[in-house]
Amino acid sequence: MARRSTTLRLIYAAMAGNCLVAITKFVAGAWTGGSAMIAEAVHSLVDTGNQILLLYGLRRAQQRPSPERPLGHGREIYFWSFIVALLIFSLGAGVAMLEGVLHILTPRAIEDAYINYIVLGLAFVFEGTTWWIAVRGVDSMKGADSYLEAFRRSKDPPSFMVLFEDSAALLGIVVAFLGTWASIWLQWPILDGLASILIGLVLAAVAIILAIETKSLLIGEPALPEVENSIKRLASADPGVRRVNGVITVHLAPDQIMAALSLEFDDSLTTSTIEAKVEELEDRVRAAHPEVVSLFIKPQRPNRFHEVRARRFGVKKVEKTP
Repeated sequence: MARRSTTLRLIYAAMAGNCLVAITKFVAGAWTGGSAMIAEAVHSLVDTGNQILLLYGLRRAQQRPSPERPLGHGREIYFWSFIVALLIFSLGAGVAMLEGVLHILTPRAIEDAYINYIVLGLAFVFEGTTWWIAVRGVDSMKGADSYLEAFRRSKDPPSFMVLFEDSAALLGIVVAFLGTWASIWLQWPILDGLASILIGLVLAAVAIILAIETKSLLIGEPALPEVENSIKRLASADPGVRRVNGVITVHLAPDQIMAALSLEFDDSLTTSTIEAKVEELEDRVRAAHPEVVSLFIKPQRPNRFHEVRARRFGVKKVEKTP
């Protein structure tokens, strides 16, 4: 719940900042005719729309399971995160590069450039503020991991999307500033168009990185190893469990995990005793890991578990258990 609260705070802060910045950039771009400024305005507008989609995805993901959706709607946040990545690529990057190409084909000198400088300076302050909020939010969730490790291990794409978008926005503002300054200083308006294309390339790179990660989550990623190991330790602590054959997990949402646990119970246990132990284990696992919303426990011989797992994963060698 705390993680979701942090993510919501990051998205609301980014949405408010991007909305104000987009309006300011559009006015400045229309006034001065700066291609890079228009590209930045489109970028901020797309980011604002993206935050709205992420909020919608988070809301949908919290819906309760139903007969039609027995495992809930958790993956909606991954779906909408993937849509956001596509929008960054198609609208943000696409429009920025198109604007740059058009400006190169029909160059136009920037008028009243000081307006661009003022707007870009203010935008840098606004974006820098939301970027810092995003950094602090991610810091509270990543622990001792580096940012790259935390991003690769994270099952919560919205929080990192805000950080990536804000980072791209700050870099885009710097590029727009340099493009505006160079086109005026060198009296070569084409440089403004080139800056717009470069902004588009930055957005495309960010979009591709986010799309790859969110696609992986949408298809299905396992829980972190420490979570899986903890579930196995809880199961093996029961004296009626002879062996924990293995556990299969998949994230349905950042805070929702489905787990399937294969156990070999002591042969002396009766059916009613095994049923009671299954209920006890379910309670212990959910107490230790509230994010495990669905837990399936299957009594199974070890060799059978490994045979089935080998077939599913296409492994020829089957692990034998004495």
